[in-house]
Amino acid sequence: MTRTEELLTAINTYLDVIYYCDVEKLEFIFHPSASLFDADEGKIFVDPVGEWRKDVASRPSPAGANQKRDDNIVSIDWLSDLSAVVKLRLQSLGNVFVDHLSFVYGENGWKIVAKVWHLDGKAPIETL
Repeated sequence: MTRTEELLTAINTYLDVIYYCDVEKLEFIFHPSASLFDADEGKIFVDPVGEWRKDVASRPSPAGANQKRDDNIVSIDWLSDLSAVVKLRLQSLGNVFVDHLSFVYGENGWKIVAKVWHLDGKAPIETL
């Protein structure tokens, strides 16, 4: 498998985390020191991945709500052979998000070291 194919597999793992609220995959794909960032109303919100894990574990999943999966890769910016920034657009339970994920490649493959996300709007939930 090429480095690009491995990154695409890692991206899909992340998207599975969101769609299924799968905390085992979350722990696998995120570096343990990763943090998530957002800015709402001019304030920067920082959430360590361990805290975000608790939120993911407690929320209803789009899969459980029979929501049609709607996500796509907007861009991949290769910083080097060992690092990339991935921009995604996805829907989760009526919310549309834009995520920027910083990936690095190490001894355990691709890991997300930072996530910057933005709630881009609302959309009707399409079911299966």
